[in-house]
Amino acid sequence: MNQTEHSLLERHESYIPPVADASYPPRSGNRLQPLVDSAPTFRRICEAIEAAQHSVWIAVTFMDPDFEMPDGRGSVLDVLDRAAARGLDVRVLCWRPNPESSGYGQAFPGSPADHERLAARGSRFLIRWDRAHGYFCQHQKFWLVDAGNESETAFIGGINPTFGAFEPGHRGEGQRHDIYVEVTGPSATDVHHNFVQRWNEASERAEADGVWGHDGDDELALPDRVSAPRGDSLVQIQRNVHAGRYFRSYPVPGGSSVDIAAGERAVTEQYIQAIDAARRSIYIENQALPVPEIAARLEAALKRGVEIVLLVPAEPESYVRTFRQDPSRSSFFESIEALGRYDNFTLAGIAGPNELGIRSPIYVHAKIMLIDDVWATIGSCNLHFNSINGHTEMNASIWDAKMVRMLRCQLLSEHLGQETAHLEDREALCLYRSIAGDNRRRAERGDFDWQGLAISLDTMTYGEPDLQFGQS
Repeated sequence: MNQTEHSLLERHESYIPPVADASYPPRSGNRLQPLVDSAPTFRRICEAIEAAQHSVWIAVTFMDPDFEMPDGRGSVLDVLDRAAARGLDVRVLCWRPNPESSGYGQAFPGSPADHERLAARGSRFLIRWDRAHGYFCQHQKFWLVDAGNESETAFIGGINPTFGAFEPGHRGEGQRHDIYVEVTGPSATDVHHNFVQRWNEASERAEADGVWGHDGDDELALPDRVSAPRGDSLVQIQRNVHAGRYFRSYPVPGGSSVDIAAGERAVTEQYIQAIDAARRSIYIENQALPVPEIAARLEAALKRGVEIVLLVPAEPESYVRTFRQDPSRSSFFESIEALGRYDNFTLAGIAGPNELGIRSPIYVHAKIMLIDDVWATIGSCNLHFNSINGHTEMNASIWDAKMVRMLRCQLLSEHLGQETAHLEDREALCLYRSIAGDNRRRAERGDFDWQGLAISLDTMTYGEPDLQFGQS
């Protein structure tokens, strides 16, 4: 850590170090707004697009072209078409799967049907398709409005425009829980830099079907200055990039050049450094069970007395169920089962009732970690092998105790049906453990009149059909 970074952390009273060997430095002066779940997120993104004066640049992994934006705005393509019709520079980076990753999610891969749809609409925004390494994917998800201009703002997170835009408090079958963060200020420059680097080296730019609305010779200029301060938050934009994916190492203003051809694992390194520094509490929401590399760090934190809550899908992903039935995969669960032996660890899911009182699992798709009420990371990076080791990812790591505490209180209020603003972080996670455990006992009795949404899960049986949701 250099002297500037050290003084920044001192000013923010933080003991959690940023990643030193990363494309982007920690930058102070950011304004942040966490956005929980898809309806509020896409509503705010649409507002920013409608107010945009210069450009809208986005990167998507999965996209349903018929995905409906909130409040009658039409589909995601309608929103982009309207922005382009206003004369804005609208560009989209889409992932194109390799044969070995075909069928992984609902991509918009630039197929003949995709091109025919765009042509029929008369779409005038620009698209480049970009492959990842092997069976991995381009998993970054961000929206950047008015890049490099005074009105610039960036949105970073894990939400794909592929499922219905649900409102908070209206939980039911098929719903998802996810999070973005809006970043306005100096760190938006790094999102700008990342987009330009990927756009200029997108793998399919020279292919006839690898672009839309332009040719592959169209290159963007790199940002040449850092955006002006807009708030008080310290943020570091972090990436995971597989080696050999990009080759031109552009230094970012105010930062140092990283050999991107050798790859980057800043998100993974930050996860580890933050867990190792935790003193009181770790709250995680993630789509996946942590890989052994991360689970071992969590166990070390438990041994130090840190209270940990890990929120995952109450209904496990299909690969987890498959692994449970395969004796050769038993090692996959050993590190998770070890965590469950500690009284200060809670594995939990969430499930919401409909108007008939039927509880349905809510799919946790978020990728966040909150530590000690002083630090957070929000982004696209899961804790499974693919995200940690192969996907292209982006997270925003945040040193802002006021914002982190506010987000913790917001999330726990919904999940527990109880305010926790009067509690310190460790006390709040102990309450989470208590309420989730009580809801588990109720569910086992066939009683679905719970407090809140949270239910504890058994690390020894996660992935087995051991819990049935039904009518109260």
